[in-house]
Amino acid sequence: MAGSAAVLLGIGFLAAGCANAEAPDEAAVLKTYADIAEAMFGDAVASAGALQTGVDKLIAEPTDANLKAARQAWIDSRPAYMRTEGFRFGNPEVDDLEGLVNAWPLDEGLIDYVDGASYGDSSDSNPFYTLNVIANKQLQIGADKVDATVIDKKLLQSLQEVGENEANVAIGYHAIEFLLWGQDLNGTGPGAGNRPATDYDTKNCSNGNCDRRAAYLKAATELLIEDLGQMHAIWTADGAARQRLLKGDAKAGLAGILTGLGSLSYGELAGERTKLGLMLHDPEEEHDCFSDNTHNSHYYDQVGMVDIYNASYTRLDGTVVKGPSIKDLVAAKDAKVNDRVTAAMADASKAMQVMKDTADSGKEAYDQMIGADNAAGNKIIDGVVTTLVAQAHAVEAAVAALGLKITVEGSDSLDNPSAVSQ
Repeated sequence: MAGSAAVLLGIGFLAAGCANAEAPDEAAVLKTYADIAEAMFGDAVASAGALQTGVDKLIAEPTDANLKAARQAWIDSRPAYMRTEGFRFGNPEVDDLEGLVNAWPLDEGLIDYVDGASYGDSSDSNPFYTLNVIANKQLQIGADKVDATVIDKKLLQSLQEVGENEANVAIGYHAIEFLLWGQDLNGTGPGAGNRPATDYDTKNCSNGNCDRRAAYLKAATELLIEDLGQMHAIWTADGAARQRLLKGDAKAGLAGILTGLGSLSYGELAGERTKLGLMLHDPEEEHDCFSDNTHNSHYYDQVGMVDIYNASYTRLDGTVVKGPSIKDLVAAKDAKVNDRVTAAMADASKAMQVMKDTADSGKEAYDQMIGADNAAGNKIIDGVVTTLVAQAHAVEAAVAALGLKITVEGSDSLDNPSAVSQ
């Protein structure tokens, strides 16, 4: 999949420098944008369906082979979703749902057993740091005792960000990731989480509560599909996001497209997901920290941003959704600005490719690259940050060329590094 994505990126960049003589209709640009969103989120739902199949097989037959297959299904589900993240920040309907699907980082002691020596037994900022839903049939939530005899979707939904603490992530991709891999106790050394398959084997149970762990995993996976389904629905014919774009102010819609690209490039991906962990040399700030899959998640964020700018997306079934693009509008208004955006995207994609190739080769995982005393690895990740920042600034130039105004998400790691705790 990585190879095909790289080819698609290259095709997009070859065409991007050609300025159109006539600007496309703004409404047509917004319709294509909505069509691509509908297609991308539809593929994310389909990919999660394959994950559910793997999870169900693991629960039914908790073997090492089935655990490995479920983990691979999780990894395989990530690219389709990560490509959608360029629709965040500029579309409130997406932002309202995103936390149900991809919230991170999480205090995993809320969910299951943890290594006490490294994790600790309490947190000053989170009273539910070691709640351990899987081990306890009754939960103390403030003054209330909550019956957790049955672990189901309703219970998990009630625990998402319990205590209004964002670290209490009970559902979504990363809760499932933790349940499949367990903690990564290797720091910035080689190796990912290593949860045994017997954690789901009720006949030969390791670490206790195997039936409840299976119930949690099953419910969380079902919820992921439902929540992704909601994200897909907002882009269908009568969906709220599509209707807002097609019936609302066109300039506001165009600004939303560029807000998504600028904010994901800058504050979220360059800052919170990458620069912060690099500054602290802290694998706990790694996006897919249990599976060591962060390189793929970052890479496909970039692939998705290129898809959105070029308004061309190849679906999982090979069909292509494309049409008038924000790129066409920028090129018609100022060809040099479009060339700048295209070149910046090419640079960021190249830096991402170096990171991905390094991890995929087995040389070293992302968490090793951000480790202290690893100048070569740090340089690779810093290259990702630097090119993403340049990409965000190029997007800002496109905003100016179109006479729009946007607010780009920031990050202390980029804007005020001295405020980041060492």
